[in-house]
Amino acid sequence: MPRNLFAFLPRGLLASTLVCTAAAAPPRAWVEQSNAYTHQLLDVQYEHRPEQGSHEGLARFDERISDPGVADELLERAQTQAVLAKIEAGRASVTDKRVLQDLDILRTAFDLRFRKQDFALAHEVPLLNASALTFEGIHVLLDDQVAAGRRPAALVRLRKYAGVEAGSKPFTELLQAREREQMAKPGVIYPSTGEIETELGRNAAYVDGMAALFRKYDLRDWQGPYAKLKQQLAAYDAWVRKEILPRARTDFRLPPERYALAFEEYGIDLPPAKVAQMAHAAFAEYQGQMTSLAAQIAKANGYPSGDYRDVIARLKKQQITGEAILPFFTDRLHQIEKIIVAQNLVTLPDRPAIIRLATPAETAQSPAPHMSPPPFLHNTGQRGEFVLPLNIPAADGGEQDHYDDFTFDAVTWTLIAHEARPGHELQFDSMVEQGVSLARALYAFNSTNAEGWGLYAEYILQPFEPAEGQLLTLQLRLLRAARAFLDPELQSGAVTPQRAYEVLEKDVVISHAFAKEEVERFTYRAPGQANSYFYGYTRLLDLRRETEAALGPKFNQKRFHDFVLAQGLLPPELMRRAVLDEFIPGEK
Repeated sequence: MPRNLFAFLPRGLLASTLVCTAAAAPPRAWVEQSNAYTHQLLDVQYEHRPEQGSHEGLARFDERISDPGVADELLERAQTQAVLAKIEAGRASVTDKRVLQDLDILRTAFDLRFRKQDFALAHEVPLLNASALTFEGIHVLLDDQVAAGRRPAALVRLRKYAGVEAGSKPFTELLQAREREQMAKPGVIYPSTGEIETELGRNAAYVDGMAALFRKYDLRDWQGPYAKLKQQLAAYDAWVRKEILPRARTDFRLPPERYALAFEEYGIDLPPAKVAQMAHAAFAEYQGQMTSLAAQIAKANGYPSGDYRDVIARLKKQQITGEAILPFFTDRLHQIEKIIVAQNLVTLPDRPAIIRLATPAETAQSPAPHMSPPPFLHNTGQRGEFVLPLNIPAADGGEQDHYDDFTFDAVTWTLIAHEARPGHELQFDSMVEQGVSLARALYAFNSTNAEGWGLYAEYILQPFEPAEGQLLTLQLRLLRAARAFLDPELQSGAVTPQRAYEVLEKDVVISHAFAKEEVERFTYRAPGQANSYFYGYTRLLDLRRETEAALGPKFNQKRFHDFVLAQGLLPPELMRRAVLDEFIPGEK
């Protein structure tokens, strides 16, 4: 899933904001009671981050832009703390245990948010990428699934970013002021050299992407403010190169305290070294499974080598190109849906899933295949989209690096299972249709419970795939194990980026473009996040085994999967409690 670029201050949420209402079913009484509390917090959040409000379908925010200043951030915090105090004061009158659990979720989420904020304000100079931020603010309004009547607001937002609207200042000036305020503090930590150079090198994709959006939707009178903003963005990047780049860290590693906060943010409750130890063992196990399966494939097809690396390289040569890509993925999705129904894996919604190719600007923003969630707070029919990038923009403006990892027959099984069905797309559909509480859909969300389900979805489909599809499912499972030891070992200094490239390209057998995206993730895009796939999958697999042991022959995987999805994006321990306290007794 993509990053939420308007979480550019320490107050932000991970990835796209996940907010849910009962769009397809009437809320239960306890959900309505819980949501009444959470709405008070969302009102504060969107007031200070209107671009997020636009993403959630709230048109009243469409002509507004965020204020990135510290004063506004601290005002939001004070207002949030006042709401939390009010919620806590009313706690004694709450009797439903599910609502009480949601109040605990809110308290825990904001405790972490404030600790992250305190660290950032005291110790960090952030890299506020003006080009990426303004593109995202425009893109949330200029999209095929946004009502045509809302799109002209993008012109007002553009004028405000450029500072040509009455009462507005250029957004780049506001960002510069924020940077300078942090730079004036003693002993602050600067971004790494690699992060700055890579981000600045790709900003042309964002700037060109904005113009492409205005042309695509045939809006008028955008050229003048766009030209002004384009000049300001170029000047801002030049300022970053002059003032921030010379002070940048040559070492990408985060301070241990900050890395620990990242682990907590992403839902991992084990020390990094323990996760790495588990991942190394799993990596060896998965390689053993791949070795056996690859030998079978090679024998059946007369390949000269049965080494899994050679077999995967051979399968990658069967690339699907051009206009054939989307029809092929769509047909494969339909095959997978038939398997899901025939094998009683999980209940499918009536709505179709959407798969599309990424634009260059979207690829710069999120270089890997991902699910782009729909707005859940005010959804008028929009759906999530499985977005497939085909290349990664070069950081130096040179030739793009090309993936060969996502557009060949064997890999489509596991990609679709993870991002579409029965993976992320089904998670989001279930939240809409089940009427999950806002606290569970938003503030309980972390990468472990989201990505754990995505990898688990690959696991439950694997037995019904052809041998080639199973091999690629194991390959991407191997990648998730590699992530879970490379990320912490890069941060600890136990391995170098060069060694990470060797593991990813030689042993995991991914392209240099994909390996580059991975190393960027480990070193600066989202250190700590890559561990969440392996850890979430491990926890969910353990929960399934525990449930199977408790129920014996009464275990029904379809009902188990439907129950898990109906809980929303709960962290592993809360999910386990729900299964043990509700699902297992109900099944017995």
